[in-house]
Amino acid sequence: MRYKLLQEGDIQVCVIRHPRTFLSKILTSKFLRRWEPHHLTLADNSVASATPTGYMENSISYSAIEDVQLLSWENAPKYCLQLTIPGGTVLLQAANSYLRDQWFHSLQWKKKIYKYKKVLSNPSRWEVVLKEIRTLVDMALTSPLQDDSIHQAPLEIVSKLLSENNNLTTQDHESIIVAIAPLLENNHPPPDLCEFFCKHCRERPRSMVVIEVFTPVVQRILKHNMDFGKCPRLRLFTQEYILSLNELNAGMEVVKKFIHSMHGPTGQCPHPRVLPNLVAVCLAAIYSCYEEFINSRDNSPSLKEIRNGCQQQCDRKPNLPLRLLHTSPDLVSQEATLTESRLKPVIVTSNEIHVEVERNNTANQKMTASVGNDSEPNLIDCLMVSPTCSTMSIELSAQADRILGCYVEILKMLSDYDDWRPALASLLQPIPFPKDQQLLIHVFLTLIFFRELKYVIQRFAEDPRQEVHSCLLSVRAGKDGWFQLYSPGGVACDDDGELFASMVHILMGSCYKTKKFLLSLAENKLGPCMLLALRGNQTMVEILCLMLEYNIIDNNDTQLQIISTLESTDVGKRMYEQLCERQRELKELQRKGGPTRLTLPSKSTDADLARLLSSGSFGNLENLSLAFTNVTSACAEHLIKLPSLKQLNLWSTQFGDAGLRLLSEHLTMLQVLNLCETPVTDAGLLALSSMKSLCSLNMNSTKLSADTYEDLK
Repeated sequence: MRYKLLQEGDIQVCVIRHPRTFLSKILTSKFLRRWEPHHLTLADNSVASATPTGYMENSISYSAIEDVQLLSWENAPKYCLQLTIPGGTVLLQAANSYLRDQWFHSLQWKKKIYKYKKVLSNPSRWEVVLKEIRTLVDMALTSPLQDDSIHQAPLEIVSKLLSENNNLTTQDHESIIVAIAPLLENNHPPPDLCEFFCKHCRERPRSMVVIEVFTPVVQRILKHNMDFGKCPRLRLFTQEYILSLNELNAGMEVVKKFIHSMHGPTGQCPHPRVLPNLVAVCLAAIYSCYEEFINSRDNSPSLKEIRNGCQQQCDRKPNLPLRLLHTSPDLVSQEATLTESRLKPVIVTSNEIHVEVERNNTANQKMTASVGNDSEPNLIDCLMVSPTCSTMSIELSAQADRILGCYVEILKMLSDYDDWRPALASLLQPIPFPKDQQLLIHVFLTLIFFRELKYVIQRFAEDPRQEVHSCLLSVRAGKDGWFQLYSPGGVACDDDGELFASMVHILMGSCYKTKKFLLSLAENKLGPCMLLALRGNQTMVEILCLMLEYNIIDNNDTQLQIISTLESTDVGKRMYEQLCERQRELKELQRKGGPTRLTLPSKSTDADLARLLSSGSFGNLENLSLAFTNVTSACAEHLIKLPSLKQLNLWSTQFGDAGLRLLSEHLTMLQVLNLCETPVTDAGLLALSSMKSLCSLNMNSTKLSADTYEDLK
């Protein structure tokens, strides 16, 4: 039978004095009102007893209890416990046998735990200490009490023991870890114990204890932990454990097997907390590396040091030596007289960073100012002229490169799981590292991470699910997203725009073929789009054609430049000819004439609608019914060509959010829209808020939420 551990205030007793004996009686709620005894608390260090007239003069300490027994002699009071103390005995009478047993086991536990605290607080022989720890663990495992503190108390005792004794051998460490391993199967280690585990992972990464004992502990942390912000040392322990796995002979193969064990053999991971916890561990580890790099350069306190109370530079260790190789004095004098047009490469090195910058003529003035005085040029001053650099390389130490490579590789592994990819894209959509304009070295180190993360972004760009590839865009207006970083001119683009083209292709193919998206490309990335189109990239050719078709470009010279770009390649020339043909058909379609009302037969498809609209003029068409047909969002490209359309019935079709976005941008005269029983969601319905002429909107049997309904009203 399982019992709950007694907590503070659980025992309320009335004590009757007797020579060398105290008879205590548990009081029911009614009896409490009649006798009105003082409230008795069960404190952490004593059992206090109360009488009908007040408390006893001295409380009974747990350490003073010599023995606790169940009364079993003949004619003994029912449900009583006998506490033997130096001054006599105390009898506690419970209301039933369950409550009596609960008291008995709780008092036994409290008495023994205080004994172990005393014994382990002053260790003399470690073989005896180890034996006591094993006995303590066995007691916790076999106790009938069911409470978190039953297993946590021994862990905290061992944690305190280890923190106060730093002279233990490695063998002692491993013996203690093995002894407490059974308690760790269902409990998180305390913070001090996490520090001890981290130290062991760093000093002995190849120890079998890491694999056999720490693996189930870390698995439990990743599966059940809800907030690393409240338990940062659990995250640090997980980081050190993963790095220790990477130190094994198989290296990343062992880490890969561990990640697979966390996911499980099926296509769907049964533990929803694993992915967010793994991402948090990886990003925190990578960012901590960057923070150490920055602090090694500018001697500013790290976040960890600030949390520990170190605010001033004088409180910190000396910064890592930083050496900047000056240009030769001859070159400096020549620069001063403007007779030399070129400088030697500037090399900046430290224990963790190596940056080499090759400068051209436009950097001369700034460089001269940097080296013109007696002081050593500042690293940031050298990097501030980065736009004028012709070559740049950043080298990290082997240790730093190993750490960054390990955690970036884990992010790559996570992106390979189809069920994890949507959540991973959402977690990474807000770019996880801040852009510090005053510390460009931070940006450059971040650049290393971004380039290493290119594989993950490619996986997002190849995923056909909208909830995945839509996370390539910025999370909010005014903030760069992965799409901007990996586009030509972005800090992470190193492939002449190949990844950018694939991102545009997947976005255009799903739900972003809209004026707003094309306008943003025209304003910010028109040059790269034209360059890629000039190289024959079909997606960019399509983008330029759509810009012309939707009248995105107002400037005539820019339009002519786009046309020249299209006509310079075979694929561009072919698609431009198709655009011209569509424009001629559009003029014919929009020519006044034709019916004002039109209803398509049921089961008609997008192709049927396209053939119908290409058969004549529909400039007068105001009412179109596609109810109960098989049309999809793809037919929106044909619907937006009807300039006079005022009423559109899409009841019980497969018309979705992507089509709604197109309609909201082009059909400005639409007044009545029926979306009953369509798969539209809040994402598409919110786009309709820009249609000011819309008077009637039927959204019955859709996925409309109450918030979106209020917004549309």
